[in-house]
Amino acid sequence: MRWAVLLAGGSGSRFWPLSTPATPKQLLPLTGSGSSAVESVDRLVGFIPRERILVVTGREMAAQLSAELRLPEENILVEPRAASTAPALVWATTVAQHRDPGADVLSLHADWSVGDPAAFRRTAELALAAARSHDRLVTVGMVPSRPETGYGYVVPGAPLDDQARTVARFCEKPDAATALDLMAAGALWNSGLFAWTADRLLAEVERHTPEVTAGLPALRRGDADGFFRRVTPISIDVGLLERSDMVAVVPGSFAWDDVGTWRALARVRPKDPSGNVVVGPAFLRDSHDCIVWSEQDTIVLDGVMDLVVVHANRRILVMPADRAAGIKDLLAALPPKIRDLSP
Repeated sequence: MRWAVLLAGGSGSRFWPLSTPATPKQLLPLTGSGSSAVESVDRLVGFIPRERILVVTGREMAAQLSAELRLPEENILVEPRAASTAPALVWATTVAQHRDPGADVLSLHADWSVGDPAAFRRTAELALAAARSHDRLVTVGMVPSRPETGYGYVVPGAPLDDQARTVARFCEKPDAATALDLMAAGALWNSGLFAWTADRLLAEVERHTPEVTAGLPALRRGDADGFFRRVTPISIDVGLLERSDMVAVVPGSFAWDDVGTWRALARVRPKDPSGNVVVGPAFLRDSHDCIVWSEQDTIVLDGVMDLVVVHANRRILVMPADRAAGIKDLLAALPPKIRDLSP
């Protein structure tokens, strides 16, 4: 009865100029030698069969994902339009339920770095078991290693068993001071690794998510286009988890990073003795804590620190590492002839 839904939409614009609409970050070898999408599927093999792994993606990357992931063609669900994670997950969960009325669903993203696949599978097993035994929507919480302001946090509530707890509240992307307070109070990062039974998810959506319920009659008829025409884009976190009183959290016991910006590569890739992450041809002298990525030409750095330097798709990006999270503002300011890329 186990199914997995792999969310592989989005353009990965925070990894400009390496990422393009046709090759977003989940199709790039950001964390190792293979793409994070392939690593995500490989991590599930032996735990959930390939024929029960569904991928939700956009039209531009569907063909490449299908070729790389080696999944059944009918398991690649191509969104008629991007509408955030709630409609995507409701659609995929409905597909799983149609094929298997007793489906238990594990939801994950295709752009994570996971340090211990075996520990990941043990945590996934725990989340799925909690979802069924407590009949709740379950999120996996990770112990924070820093006061991260780009993640959501979940505050555990009363215990349901020796692992699962209710959720007292969520806090989305707090400022640094609030993040420190949350960490002191025992809050966890809301990883985005979720588990539920198909019945419970759809029941909770009916109760709490009017942005999606308007499209459910079309979805029940198998009309995905009609469903997406009628929904309002909203994330599963905001549209459902923060509204429902049927949510639980279990602890994650594996190294995890969502690799959201160029700066994240310093956490998930090996560094040289000076703290630099270097991918591709480069020469660095007296330079520290830089992230360097070159597709072809040699990059030379001398006497600098805390820079992101990227040469890809006929563009060169140089910025202080602490500005990497704001790259979308930069892209909005660029003329289209500079911003828009083709691989």
